[in-house]
Amino acid sequence: MATEVINLKDKAGLIRDLHAYKGVAKMNNYDFKLVKAKREFIWHKHPDTDEVFFAVEGSFVIHLRDKVLSLSPGDLVVIPKGVEHKPVFDTQCTVMLIEPEGTVNTGDSGGDLTDDHVEWI
Repeated sequence: MATEVINLKDKAGLIRDLHAYKGVAKMNNYDFKLVKAKREFIWHKHPDTDEVFFAVEGSFVIHLRDKVLSLSPGDLVVIPKGVEHKPVFDTQCTVMLIEPEGTVNTGDSGGDLTDDHVEWI
């Protein structure tokens, strides 16, 4: 990838479809992905990696088994590997995920919401 400045709001403006993962940057073997979401996701965990959620546009919550985390634009949270979580997007949000390439969105839970396709924009 070329060395360039990436504006997350500009990249978010290119996304038309909900729940379609879009790669915007790569660092070593980590992908920086944007997704527009408006849904309640499933309980899942990633046994081998931490996962970063960064709120670009909109507010959402992430349920943990012992508490609920609220994120607003500009907020970031690291979900440690092995921790069960369930993101809930009641309104449309744009979220940046930072995780190792090839990380499956549903972790070890699988199911109909599994999507391992990333389109680069």
